[in-house]
Amino acid sequence: MRTLKDKRAVSPVIATVILVAVAITVAVAVAYWMGGIAGMYTKFEKVEIQSAYAPKNADGDWNITLVLKNTGSANATLINAYVNNKPIDYYSPAITWYYSTATQNYTAVPSSGLTIGSGQQVTVYLIVDSTLFSSGTTLNVKLHSAGGMDYVKLVELT
Repeated sequence: MRTLKDKRAVSPVIATVILVAVAITVAVAVAYWMGGIAGMYTKFEKVEIQSAYAPKNADGDWNITLVLKNTGSANATLINAYVNNKPIDYYSPAITWYYSTATQNYTAVPSSGLTIGSGQQVTVYLIVDSTLFSSGTTLNVKLHSAGGMDYVKLVELT
């Protein structure tokens, strides 16, 4: 009959290797889990104005064209546009704004705002009556989002 003294256990080196492997596996699993939770709460909007120009159209009015791209991880909703720090409603009906996407062309911006999905590109048009400003004037165009962000661009009327 054998006694307990005759039984062999796992060597201390192998036991240490097993403990370290388990600890690393648990640490990696927790890191992925926490990263997933943090990603749900850290979405942000970031609209980049990729280009802006303002030629005259066939009617003699200026067509301010802003090409926008949402490079953030959340949707961005543009709720108002400002020209020289005054809302475009102040100039109404001399300034109106429209937008176009890959699937919609030249659509009026709804009163609820223009939603730009993450990664989506949109072109915004501000039609400015030629009686308001003269050629060579630089306008401060600002787009305000529902998230409280302002996206500003200076545009010269050509």
